[in-house]
Amino acid sequence: MKFTDGYWRKRDGVTVLHPAHLQDTATGPDSLTVWAATRPVQHRGDTLNAPLITVTCSAPASDVIRVTIDHFQGERSRTPDFVLSPESTDVTVDDLSLTAGALTARFTAGEKWALDFLADGRRLTGSGWKGMGVVTGPDGDHIHEQLDLGVGHVVYGLGERFGPLVKNGQTVDIWNADGGTSSEQAYKNVPFYFTNGGYGVLVDHPGKVSFEVASEMVTRTQFSVAGQSLSYLVIYGPTPAEVIRKYTALTGRPALPPPWSFGLWLTTSFTTDYDEETVNKFVGGMADRDLPLSVFHFDCFWMREFNWCDFEWDPRVFPDPPGMLKRLADRGLRTCLWINPYIAQRSALFAEGKAKGYLVRRANGDVFQWDLWQAGMALVDFTNPEAREWYAGKLRGLAEMGVDAFKSDFGERVPTDVVWHDGSDPERMHNYYSQIYNQVVFDVLREARGEGEAVLFARSATVGGQQFPVHWGGDNSSTFESMAESLRGGLSLMSSGFGFWSHDIGGFEGMPDPAVFKRWTAFGLLSSHSRLHGSSSYRVPWLFDEEAVDVLRHFTHLKYRLMPYIFGAAREAHLTGLPVMRSMAIGFPDDPAATYLDRQYLLGGDLLVAPVFSADGDVSYYVPAGRWTRYQPVTGLAETVEGPAWVRETHGFDSVPLLVRPGAVIPVGARQDRPDYDYRDGVTLRLFELALGETAVVVPGPAGADTVFTVTREGSRVVVGRRGDALPWQVRIGDRVTALSADEESCTLTLG
Repeated sequence: MKFTDGYWRKRDGVTVLHPAHLQDTATGPDSLTVWAATRPVQHRGDTLNAPLITVTCSAPASDVIRVTIDHFQGERSRTPDFVLSPESTDVTVDDLSLTAGALTARFTAGEKWALDFLADGRRLTGSGWKGMGVVTGPDGDHIHEQLDLGVGHVVYGLGERFGPLVKNGQTVDIWNADGGTSSEQAYKNVPFYFTNGGYGVLVDHPGKVSFEVASEMVTRTQFSVAGQSLSYLVIYGPTPAEVIRKYTALTGRPALPPPWSFGLWLTTSFTTDYDEETVNKFVGGMADRDLPLSVFHFDCFWMREFNWCDFEWDPRVFPDPPGMLKRLADRGLRTCLWINPYIAQRSALFAEGKAKGYLVRRANGDVFQWDLWQAGMALVDFTNPEAREWYAGKLRGLAEMGVDAFKSDFGERVPTDVVWHDGSDPERMHNYYSQIYNQVVFDVLREARGEGEAVLFARSATVGGQQFPVHWGGDNSSTFESMAESLRGGLSLMSSGFGFWSHDIGGFEGMPDPAVFKRWTAFGLLSSHSRLHGSSSYRVPWLFDEEAVDVLRHFTHLKYRLMPYIFGAAREAHLTGLPVMRSMAIGFPDDPAATYLDRQYLLGGDLLVAPVFSADGDVSYYVPAGRWTRYQPVTGLAETVEGPAWVRETHGFDSVPLLVRPGAVIPVGARQDRPDYDYRDGVTLRLFELALGETAVVVPGPAGADTVFTVTREGSRVVVGRRGDALPWQVRIGDRVTALSADEESCTLTLG
């Protein structure tokens, strides 16, 4: 929200109180409180009719400082709140500063008001003259804060946003909405950002947070909330990866999805006609064409129209659901069902939910209803424990029937003119609803399938939502432009603490041109999760052309062979919060050329992917410093690209720029027919431009039975040793091996 009219003036009807004079301080064992007058105090008379702003600093973890700005402190407590997990840390406090780990918050005494954040001998950012503000205006009372942006400093994150990856110059409202991917609105809003200046910021407010990122004050990031208090956390990195690690330590790390979920998902699509015969035709058609499928998804019309959600199969098209699910399972397929948190009036569950108080109500006691999406639909009140159990019970019945996963759609259209069972503030609940909705669904699957087997396809989220993967990008269109905006949204989301992400291959709305479908296929299979899905048209590849079948087969096989590497990156996301798909700015924070790149990404730490966004195959991308190697899935002379450099080239539909970082060791699996297998069995280690020294490579095994390889370069010799279970293995290095000797425990290669 903008409060100013240019640099000097306020908007009509708006008054803002700013700290002007540090009046007094008080220290506690692990906190520092500062009282700031909003005008200079030179004698006692200046204290009359002079508002005070209270600023409190504390430390929830090492390298993290919380700042709380209060005007009136008599407001009642409002819920919900983000669930944070503080860690014990040593805190040093004096009259003007608080230090936690390497991060210090320091105030300036007297009339030169300032709050600076410092680390490792340098100033990261701060709130200076007219930075903090207590606002009164026609839109009510607000608190704002403005943190400086240094020259060349840029902002990333703020959830899933489909505009430019760098947020400078943008106005962003943290408010979940169903706006599609071609809009400034977002399904997944996260009031967290990081900068290339070495720090991140989390605004600890689950409701609407308005950001002006170098847009109102062009050298500052402003954020504001309604009310009399604002709390935010500054997180010191110094690298983006470290900021994300520390942020997810506070807000929750992603669960590790099961290996089968990384395979190819196929759906019925949305409004298309389908029944069991259609499903069998698609599944059989994929098998006949050697297109290995892992999951089949039933979209909305598995339930009868106007009944969403009653969680009952439509008997007109699916007369034997348990038998059908078993038949699909016998073919090696997992199944997923579409759900949402809305109960249509025609559903038998509407009357039950109304009678038992499980549906969200208006202040007068009426059930909240409208006709958007489903006629007379209501909303499940997940703040009511009994309603949560009621909803979960319906899902348990489906899981017992044989369903393996749920697509937890919607959760953004949450009204604010309602009363919640637990007294939650409607404004704060609007975004947070997605968190409790997805947690209910995820917990059902974890309970039914066991730890490590639960996975969602979720659309809405906020802070902490990364704990319940996977999230997909929502309703895109079948164009190259929408393919690019989808990637921007994914990279933005994964700059906000989310580890896993997917998107509708070929686009959701419209029937994609065959060229769009084939280019999107490569991008989709080189994402963490891969799904073919559409709105009013099917997404089986033979409907486009025979080449589309070949392209899908090629990239599906490629992904499955790369699963030892991809699942290793998934484990890293689970343990550290670092996403599987990473912007180049995360991977190369010291390379200024990587700052604005949003048409390429890193898959894990060592593979560079540059999707092709054109029918003719023309693509340009940036290669950071070092000698990178084009990944060749088959034996052949490895071609290298020397960076730093911009590269422009043309690719066929069966090709995409896929480069390996110098010094990488890529474990390649022995199977290409499925994503879930023992990755150690017959694994090939591919070594690329190794430097002198030792590299450890962990190849995931079932139930933690990993195999650890040590790769040591000694001049022209490379010695590969193995620890862990003894399984068949191979080693290959860039096709420059002139001699090789191996035994059970080690392998020595001589390079040409």
